[in-house]
Amino acid sequence: MTDTLQSGDIAEATDPRVLRSRSMLMESLSRLLTRKELNDISIQEIADEAGLNRGTFYLHYPDKNALLQAMTAARFRSLITRRGLTFTDCDNALRAISLGVLDYLADTAGCPSQLTKLPLEGSIIPAVEDIFREGAAHHEARPGTDVELLAAAAAWAIFGAASRWYQTPDRIPAEEMAAKIEALVKPIFLAASI
Repeated sequence: MTDTLQSGDIAEATDPRVLRSRSMLMESLSRLLTRKELNDISIQEIADEAGLNRGTFYLHYPDKNALLQAMTAARFRSLITRRGLTFTDCDNALRAISLGVLDYLADTAGCPSQLTKLPLEGSIIPAVEDIFREGAAHHEARPGTDVELLAAAAAWAIFGAASRWYQTPDRIPAEEMAAKIEALVKPIFLAASI
């Protein structure tokens, strides 16, 4: 996901047939996860459940973990959209991302038990890192700043704080926690900006 999009990739990302196939594969994996462990699900089963062939799966994803990551990223962005959160400025973006992660963790509790057992950090952290990379492209950083390291540090900080919040009985509202996360993570970005 960190590769630069080529013009063919952009067209592919908006092609309705591509989007439909990817959606079908995500829905297929989601249904299968209600019945089986991820490790016990084969690529062929995912393709069969989606009504597609195995070759189509590999046109879109290199393996089932990449599909799971794409499914997580789509769900995460959907939660941000559902809340009506925008990225009009850096502060707003940081709070929106934090709320998205909090919502993602809280929303996972309502998923089938298999989905709640998945290692969420392996799927949500890359989605958050991608958002930070996209944002970094619009801002000048101090010379020598490692944008990848910055994205990773911020993503893990947000996920760690959100995980702690989720595991706390009688937790505070997500909006209040997002403000706390923002206050903790913002200095990471301030130290790297010009």
